[in-house]
Amino acid sequence: MIRSMTAFASGERSTEWGTLACELRAVNHRFLELGTRMPEEMRAAEPALRERIASKVSRGKVDLGLRLRSAEGGGELQLNQALLGQLQHLAQDLRGGFPELRASLTELLQFPGVLQSRGVDPAALQVEVLALLDTVLEDFVAAREREGGKLVAAILERVDGIAAIAAEIRVLMPQIGEAQRAKLQARLDDLPHPVEPGRMEQELVLWLQKLDVDEELDRLDSHVVEIRRVLGQREPQGRRLDFLLQEFNREANTLGSKSVDRRSSQAAIELKVLIDQIREQVQNIE
Repeated sequence: MIRSMTAFASGERSTEWGTLACELRAVNHRFLELGTRMPEEMRAAEPALRERIASKVSRGKVDLGLRLRSAEGGGELQLNQALLGQLQHLAQDLRGGFPELRASLTELLQFPGVLQSRGVDPAALQVEVLALLDTVLEDFVAAREREGGKLVAAILERVDGIAAIAAEIRVLMPQIGEAQRAKLQARLDDLPHPVEPGRMEQELVLWLQKLDVDEELDRLDSHVVEIRRVLGQREPQGRRLDFLLQEFNREANTLGSKSVDRRSSQAAIELKVLIDQIREQVQNIE
């Protein structure tokens, strides 16, 4: 499904260190540009985070925000039981030589390393961060697809308009050709000297060839078929749509330059308006 480059998603996840929060937001950009905001203890996970996002997103300026809100008591102190055991064995060994050896609880707690603040396990935190990102990324892609569906509907409405104008021009061209034939005949009749019939027909054929737009209309019809096909694809198609719009614009310009009738000139202008409106929508597509 066609996706928009603009989207936002967020989520939270409870961990033993507190509440982990993640936000993903994106705006239009020609390529994928990823910016990150996260605490230092999460930086080790950044390469994996970038890889996960790049696997799901191909274009857009994406901002990833991560934060960890400590839980109540999350900064509590803990006893280093292993160090306490070592100190206990050492005290037992020294008791025979120093029978008066005593240590108060305060002195024991002041021994370096006995009291420790509850730290974050980087490896375990990375697992939590990636799990949360997967959930948020799924919502993010779904939001892009919903917005992409709206863009496709808007584009197809204008593509239908282009097809209708092309069909209208096909109907007009024989009438315009006959009007030009009559106009040329009237000019020839006004000449002071008669023109050879063969020469007149030759001039008329050359004149009508310059006005012929069958090839432009055929290419325009083929571009309409192609853009409808592309809009039905699941892969990112923004760049291909950019190219197709250049082709649409080229045919519209040629139709305008060949026009000798007010009706076909107006049709060419309407074509360019619709093409510009599609271009505005395509700029949002991944």
